[in-house]
Amino acid sequence: MENQKLINFLNQELSNIAVLYIKLHRYHWFIQGKHFFELHNKFEELYNEMAKDLDKVAERVLTIGGKPLATMIKYLKETTLIEAQADDEESEIIKQLIKDLGQIVQEIIGSGRKLAEELDDQPTLDLLNDLQGRLEKHIWMLKAFLD
Repeated sequence: MENQKLINFLNQELSNIAVLYIKLHRYHWFIQGKHFFELHNKFEELYNEMAKDLDKVAERVLTIGGKPLATMIKYLKETTLIEAQADDEESEIIKQLIKDLGQIVQEIIGSGRKLAEELDDQPTLDLLNDLQGRLEKHIWMLKAFLD
């Protein structure tokens, strides 16, 4: 299949989004500290956004003839993110979230857009550009929160 590399890339990002979705739930449930209410709500907003992104990426994989990954074991095998392992402090959670979002952005810039451009796949390119833009905005806002 001519677009198998792009399908593989999208499945990797699908895996990243799924892992991030679970991490954001963990952060939402376990956040403590003086910013509890603000972060509790923010993490819920983000995991709801990730749920929509999960669906968009999976549907794009199907649209271009692939099969989206759909099990946690496959997500964990393909993700480039790490699962949350401990009850991190507020600032550690934010720093890890910035790192995770940045990882996805770098993969879009470094691989995804190029693969979509090579195939002249404008809809996938649009999807990736939208995702990149939103993630970059979240990174900016989270960095501002830490400052």
